[in-house]
Amino acid sequence: MELQYKIERLQDVAVVSLSGRMVRGIALDNLRRRIEQLGRIRVLVLDVTDVSQLDAGGIGTLLLARRWALQNSAKMELVNPPYFFRQILDTTQLTPVFHISSLKEAICILRTPICSAPRFATA
Repeated sequence: MELQYKIERLQDVAVVSLSGRMVRGIALDNLRRRIEQLGRIRVLVLDVTDVSQLDAGGIGTLLLARRWALQNSAKMELVNPPYFFRQILDTTQLTPVFHISSLKEAICILRTPICSAPRFATA
């Protein structure tokens, strides 16, 4: 399945939901351009839950999105990568480069009421 993506923007947060194959091609080039056109945001969330394949072109796009976020003072979250996706990041030694989170952690970053302050037990 060719790469499909949907970009939702809420104020200063952009959520990019990806599905299909993140492989070199026109769809990946279009995604890169759309990310670069986002303008001023505080958080860029890439939801890769439904990505079924990842190649060097897809990794390059992730790195370009990360660079774009850094240049625009935005935080980038890589959300719910499938097992194979994490294995590729581990193999290429890119896991430390990305902030990888679950959907729940990403929601906490967006500071919604769902996320409460951590509670600690006292002795």
